[in-house]
Amino acid sequence: MSEPTNIQDRIDEEVANAREVCSTDNPNECAAAWDVVEELQAEASHQKEATTKKNSLEKYCDENPEAAECRIYDD
Repeated sequence: MSEPTNIQDRIDEEVANAREVCSTDNPNECAAAWDVVEELQAEASHQKEATTKKNSLEKYCDENPEAAECRIYDD
């Protein structure tokens, strides 16, 4: 198997693997294969959140949490 270039390639490979594993009649291996896919998708989500840049309002609110523009109200 070739080395994946990014996490999405790895997810695609593991989805294909999970489908292959689930074509057999072993529910434990099938569940484990899909767990791997879920973990990779979660990691991809975390990486995306980490690279998301803050807009100017978010930066302002980080520096001035007491400002009226930064107030958060609970319903």
